[in-house]
Formats: sequence, structure tokens, C-alpha cells
Amino acid sequence: MKRERRIDYVEFASRDPAASRRFFEQVFGWQFEDYGPDYTAFDDGELQGGFFRGVPVTAQVGAPLVVLYADFLAPVQEAVQAHGGEVIKPVFTFPGGRRFQFIEPGGNELAVWSERDSD
Repeated sequence: MKRERRIDYVEFASRDPAASRRFFEQVFGWQFEDYGPDYTAFDDGELQGGFFRGVPVTAQVGAPLVVLYADFLAPVQEAVQAHGGEVIKPVFTFPGGRRFQFIEPGGNELAVWSERDSD
């Protein structure tokens, strides 16, 4: 994969990096490595990044919105809610697909989209 001039690493502020880690391990299957109590690095299989202890800012007030992909939205939304995430925008349709937005336990807002018409 070409690295030159591509996003290479993403860091998120999290009120509780350990809670963010548990959530993304359980819901999305990401792999993590801790670097002390205030930082945990992740690898989702394609992109690497980390969560550091801090106060997150949501997309609702201007932070970038990270959008994940899933073949089917319903099981992901159920897992988000079962593991402490809060759905803040239920599934809605837009040109090209459907998505929902949520806040994970550490306070970050993300979205999940699918190009399928239904689940």
C-alpha cells in the first residue's frame, strides 16, 4: 500500500482510553497495545492510531467525523449499544447508502455507513 501523502495514523482524545479500547475491541475487533494508563494504540487491519487521555470534541461542534464501513448496519448498531455506545443519529439514508452516528464510551463521535439499501 502506498504511504506517501496518505493518512498514516489517527489519534483521538478520550476521557477514558481503557473504555475506548474495550469498546472498539468488542464492537469492531480492533487490536490494541497499551503505552501506560493514558495511551493505547490501535490497529484496525488497515489503519493505525491511538487514544490519549483528553477531552474529545464531537463532530457536532466541528471535529472531523470518522466514518467506518459495515456490510450490514443493524448488527453493528446493536453491538454499539450493547457495549456502551450511544446512538445520536439513528440510521438515515443519503445518496449512495445509509448510516448512523454514535458516541463511544470515551466520548468520540463516529459514524458507520453501508451502501446496502437494507439490513
